[in-house]
Amino acid sequence: MRNALLVAAREYEDNARTKGFWIGILALPLLLVIAVQVPSFLEKNATPIRNFILLDRTGELDSIIDQELERAHQRRVIEELSAYGRKHLQMPDGKEGPQWEHLPAVNLEDLVAKFAERNPEIVDQFIASGGVKTALAAMAGMLKEDAPEFEEPRLKFRRVSLPEGVDSNLTGRELADALAPWLKGDEALSIGEDQEKLFALVEIPADILASGGETSFWKSSGPQVQFWATNLADSDLRKSLERALDRELHQREFQRLGVDSEAVRKVQSTSVPLTSLDPRKDVGEEEVSMADKIRQYAPIGFVYFLWIAIMQVASMLLNNTIEEKSNRIIEVLLSSVTPWELMMGKLLGIAGIGLTLVIAWILSMLGILWYSSGPEAEIATRLLEVVSSGGLLLSFAMYFVLGYFLYASIFLAMGSVCNTLKEAQNLMGPMMMIMMVPLLTMVFIPKDPNGPLATFLSWVPIYTPFIMMNRAAADPPMFDLIGTTVLLIATNLGMLWFCGRIFRIGILRTGQPPKIRELFRWIRSDH
Repeated sequence: MRNALLVAAREYEDNARTKGFWIGILALPLLLVIAVQVPSFLEKNATPIRNFILLDRTGELDSIIDQELERAHQRRVIEELSAYGRKHLQMPDGKEGPQWEHLPAVNLEDLVAKFAERNPEIVDQFIASGGVKTALAAMAGMLKEDAPEFEEPRLKFRRVSLPEGVDSNLTGRELADALAPWLKGDEALSIGEDQEKLFALVEIPADILASGGETSFWKSSGPQVQFWATNLADSDLRKSLERALDRELHQREFQRLGVDSEAVRKVQSTSVPLTSLDPRKDVGEEEVSMADKIRQYAPIGFVYFLWIAIMQVASMLLNNTIEEKSNRIIEVLLSSVTPWELMMGKLLGIAGIGLTLVIAWILSMLGILWYSSGPEAEIATRLLEVVSSGGLLLSFAMYFVLGYFLYASIFLAMGSVCNTLKEAQNLMGPMMMIMMVPLLTMVFIPKDPNGPLATFLSWVPIYTPFIMMNRAAADPPMFDLIGTTVLLIATNLGMLWFCGRIFRIGILRTGQPPKIRELFRWIRSDH
């Protein structure tokens, strides 16, 4: 065993000095930061203002659309102000962060969006009270000293006039053909001193509201609002137009039928209160909290994290073995240690590298949250408390170790029978297809954690670490928990013996990779 530990120390030291090891430590936290920050940055800064032309043949609806677009913009201003306040307002002395164990499990974004949709007058009141200037004046005395100035979000949509030379009396396809150079991007609009693209053309026919309540959204004949645009992916402008026109149509129908529209709005703004309760919790504490929600879905992140960690470390072991075999370093090592000691030393040494990577990833991600200004540090602490209280960290550590030794044994045996990375890649293809199953099912498993699929996959040893990690928050039956763990340990021991028999012969073998029949002869052979 002493020789195996010496080999392990050598493997750890050699791999810890490589650039790939340090790149691996920095890669995952960096990718997570990019995944969170880049979409937000692109949404705020990279998306250009969408210029559109509106031709309202009714002469009544253009102001309605302008008002709707202004409301949408002011809603974004309110959301940005809320985020700005959460980040830069000082917490009152003695006040603690969110108590997620007692906070009901609600989707705050959905609640806010639903409330704003049902109560559009809230935005109107914000505008009437002075808007962002009044809100910032109220915040002034509570902001941190180093708080930056608030940056109001850019307009998403801007209404522009017809280009010179285009006849406003044209309609339908003729109008679209006249504007085709601008709609296709061949011509630019002159807006002040800038040259900008035209995003869309909207034409509202004069008799669009004439049919009243008889209008059907699937109706293909009769007057229709025409929305001409080449960008089919960005539908925000179209949705805003539909929302504004539908609301106006409803108001007119209410008046025609003699219905009090304000009473209808009040009725529509009401909803039935619904509380999620968990029968497993103690009496008086049955309500599902945000902490419960986090514990339920946190295993998905752990599964992905586990998959990346095992794959990266096991692949490192595979490449390391093939490199040493091709460079004849293996022959020098085997002159001092037995094949079994060499194999165990490699497994333990790379396992240490894997644990170092995992610990470094966790610490670096927590460090990023702590470094961020605002309440993120408090949230990081709360998240860690919630995850730790559910035993997920202990489960992750156990399944990482068992999963690593299982897959590392397989990869080490593969490396011992291959002479080049090209040969190993041919074997890695089927292996990768097998390993994709946990990723393909990781979102479904939490929805039915004790169902037939989850139970079946839990008893397949190569999937046990991932599936049981995904089920960890759902209190799987004790039989599954203990039984799969015992089976996984037994499989690890069997795989170590199985791969050890292949490793002792394959590590010194050259030439073509052995066939399956030959591998079985190696396993049965005593020499």
